[in-house]
This record gives sequence, structure tokens and C-alpha cells, in this order.
Amino acid sequence: MENLYIAATPSSPEVNFDFAQHRLSVRGESYPENAAAFYGDIIKSLRDYLALCTDTSITMDIALAYFNSSSTKMLFNIFEALNDAQRAGNKITVNWYHDEEDDTMLEFGQELSDDFTDITFINHAV
Repeated sequence: MENLYIAATPSSPEVNFDFAQHRLSVRGESYPENAAAFYGDIIKSLRDYLALCTDTSITMDIALAYFNSSSTKMLFNIFEALNDAQRAGNKITVNWYHDEEDDTMLEFGQELSDDFTDITFINHAV
């Protein structure tokens, strides 16, 4: 499967899905004008990749400094796909990077950890 790379813009994050290495990354800020359009192909590619995985260790790094409410919905879709992959026998680890002084981002990561209990979450204050 071909890797997916989307360069960051002022309103959308860098997306770097290295499927061959089982390393997925989303970094930057996320408030695109149309979050569903921006994330639609990303989520489809992720689901297609995960459907091919069996007994695979997959790491997702998320380092978002800011995201809006419509991006939040898309992030939940990403985490639902990862959670489903974990339940299908894969090992999913999410590294959640947040500014050490940003309680909002820390709390959102903790909420995700509480909502998607099958995934291993590791919080990283930077």
C-alpha cells in the first residue's frame, strides 16, 4: 500500500502515514474550512490500511497544538478505526503530544483514552 503524506498548511496538519513502517503521524494545527473534505480521504486510506493488518504493532503520533470542533469529529473517526483495528488483533499505541501548559489538550487526550480503552495511550508533555 502506498504511503500517505500531506504537507501542513496554516490551517491543516501534516499527515504522514508510513504504512510500510506502521508509523502514522498527524502534527500541527487543524481547522480546515471543510474538515470532512480534508479528512475524508485520510480516514479512507487509514481504514484501507488497517483492513490489511493482522497481528501488527501500529504507532500513531498525534501532536496537535490546536483543532476546532469539526476536526474533533474527524479525530474521533480516526480513533474509532484504530480501536476497531485493536479489537481485530492488532496492537495500537497512540503517542499524544501536548504542550505541558495546555490543560485542554491534555484533557482531550485523557478523554480519548477513556473513550477508546482498547488503545494504549501515552501522554507526552513537551
